[in-house]
Amino acid sequence: MIKSMQDLVKRAELLKPKTMVVAAANDHPVLEAVVMAKKGKLIHPILIGDQEEIIKILIELQAKPSEFTIIDEKDPMLASEKAVKMVSSGKGDILMKGFVDTSVILKAALDKEFGLRTPNRISHVSVMEIPAYHKLLMMSDGAMNIDPNVDIKQEIIENGVEVLHAIGVKHPKVGMIAAVEKVNPKMQATLDAVELIERNQNERIKGCTIGGPFALDNAINHEAAVHKGITDPMAGDVDFVVMPQIESGNVFYKSMMFLAGAKSASVIAGARKPIVLTSRADSKESKFYSIALACLIAEAK
Repeated sequence: MIKSMQDLVKRAELLKPKTMVVAAANDHPVLEAVVMAKKGKLIHPILIGDQEEIIKILIELQAKPSEFTIIDEKDPMLASEKAVKMVSSGKGDILMKGFVDTSVILKAALDKEFGLRTPNRISHVSVMEIPAYHKLLMMSDGAMNIDPNVDIKQEIIENGVEVLHAIGVKHPKVGMIAAVEKVNPKMQATLDAVELIERNQNERIKGCTIGGPFALDNAINHEAAVHKGITDPMAGDVDFVVMPQIESGNVFYKSMMFLAGAKSASVIAGARKPIVLTSRADSKESKFYSIALACLIAEAK
């Protein structure tokens, strides 16, 4: 079982390198991670963007521009469209966001004509190595879906379960997070948890076991669960926490990263090919880990 980011990278290193297309690649933090991933033989990068800027950054990073495929396109919107079309047509395995607004690249990625749409809604997932937790923990959604209803939460679960299968978690334990661990008719997150557990038991949601509602403490801490008399066997041992809305997910992610010293890998799931879309505040290591995660997902597609 993968228990750390280093394990995740090692598994990705065993694969045949994946072709990754970077839209608006003239971005120093992104290219740092791309160079790391190329050195690790995880990817063959195709860099679309301002060629002059890309070459300048590669030289600053002590990389040889001649070893990279560079396509000159100074307009970020056109660079995004070209990148998506390459991945959609099979010329790339992974799409990565560079120096372009998230809305621009997602508009291209979701284009009905040439994009990477599937029947499912796309969602943001983060896999984290947290010092205080005994294994990798995945969370969703802290970046895209603002206030998901129960049907959207089902699609978020399905997207996340596919990612966990790709990294070797055969039957993930999915914890539905709320403010409390008891069903409260005034708290929609608890009602959604009950509905999703029922769907899981009726095999409308497959490949995982869903539990909850859980307050965060009893989802990830066995002692807290015992103290509160929670008997669900997954309490304190979940693989995947599903957040009730974007605020709780965003706060949880940033708390783990900036206060708890977590390491993370994040991708957009639910598209035909994995999309690496990281925050500018993310470290080069997080971007590198995200590329490794995307390689594992691409292998499983």
